[in-house]
Amino acid sequence: MCNLYTVRKSAAEVAAHFGVSAPVQQFNAPEESYPASPGLVVREQDGVRILQSMTWGFPLRLKGMKPESKPKPVNNIADVTKNMWVGLARKPEWRCLIPVTGFAEAEGPKGAKTRTWFSVKDQPIFAWAGLWRQSAEWGDVYSGVMTDCNEAIRPVNDRMPVLLQPHEYNRWLHGSFEDVLAFQDQCFPDDLIEMRRTSELWSKRPAPTSEAPLFA
Repeated sequence: MCNLYTVRKSAAEVAAHFGVSAPVQQFNAPEESYPASPGLVVREQDGVRILQSMTWGFPLRLKGMKPESKPKPVNNIADVTKNMWVGLARKPEWRCLIPVTGFAEAEGPKGAKTRTWFSVKDQPIFAWAGLWRQSAEWGDVYSGVMTDCNEAIRPVNDRMPVLLQPHEYNRWLHGSFEDVLAFQDQCFPDDLIEMRRTSELWSKRPAPTSEAPLFA
């Protein structure tokens, strides 16, 4: 699972990296993104790449939930062939690039877990393969595709985001469904991952803003 990542670059820098030609707006996405909070997403519309803010996580109502309860955010995609995802994954218009400068995993004993950060060597900004859709509950939403970890991440977690190299962006956005499956099956190179262990507590999440949807 990936439940925390950062974008410690300006919207203009993100737009330049991904070749976004549309005017860059001001966004409410914070530097640290958590499930059900805003995050930046790059997608294509009428053949043009655009940068926009969406909510991280597809809203899901579980059986037995009270009508007044908020949906749960499904922010990771374990298998793109499952019913929830396959229809979107087959259509390039629902694929997106999630800009990232680092992602974290929890490490340590229960109640005292710390943040271990991962980044891509020599890439201040990199991309996580994602899918997006429109929702009645939270507007435009997105989720990130996961895969089996490589050896660089294995000491901390057995799963990791599907990370894309710059030359793979177009293939993810425009490729066939077989290309999507190949990305989820491939192993990101170990030597490109940089790990940084910290003493930051995993639970030090800021209070949600009024613009971020809450969940039960």
